[in-house]
Amino acid sequence: MTITVGSGPLGHRPGGKFNIDVPRRGVQYLEDFPRRIRALVGGEVVVDSLGAKLLHQQHSLPVWCFPPEDVRVDQLDEEAAWTYQDGLAEGLVGLRWDAVEVWLEEDEEVMFHPRDPYHRIDLRDSSRLVEVELDGETLARSTNAVALFEAALPARWYLPAEDVAAELVANPTVRTGCAYKGWARYDDVRVGERLEPFLAWRYEDPYEGMERIKDRICFFNERVDLSLDGELQERPRTQWSRTAWAEELSAQA
Repeated sequence: MTITVGSGPLGHRPGGKFNIDVPRRGVQYLEDFPRRIRALVGGEVVVDSLGAKLLHQQHSLPVWCFPPEDVRVDQLDEEAAWTYQDGLAEGLVGLRWDAVEVWLEEDEEVMFHPRDPYHRIDLRDSSRLVEVELDGETLARSTNAVALFEAALPARWYLPAEDVAAELVANPTVRTGCAYKGWARYDDVRVGERLEPFLAWRYEDPYEGMERIKDRICFFNERVDLSLDGELQERPRTQWSRTAWAEELSAQA
């Protein structure tokens, strides 16, 4: 989802190439983050910083690092915070995201992880014929899709519910959060005699700027046969190519 994960230039499966040899691991980039960052536990401020840094590490989402004087370590659990001992962030303090109850960037709450300033999402209306099939059964067919192009991720095709022919069965065991789009809920899809788990998702209350995908249905093109104007697309290989991610979340619920 950023330059350091997925198909980003320093991610797990780079989508392009450099004209120099890039190490396969260990690359870091540290930059100023000129916004006020606060964190609260039990209503008490445990971080208040105007000097936060954003640390980008190869194969990882970016994280905030703070000057020690901006963190009330004494108000945190013993394993909630640490001081970086080496690398670009040496001497700065890092915090586990889930060790605090509320994160604020200026006065707005940030959910799930820090937003990457290099992350980009483009929404585009498309009249291309989008066809979704699995095991020869048509699940959806639409010429009214919204294509979502998100940094380092496969293109996603959000379809109007009326263009989805498949039987969708809401799966209440899992929902996931995106720092850029909001909370997603998942549907199992009936294919023949079986129920294919966690094959589709939707955003019922997306974040500001993402309203165009509200209540539209999107299928994991890692696990279906998706054609555009009659041309079958290659299935991308990502962490969503299998359902282990959902099964793990379901087990934790």
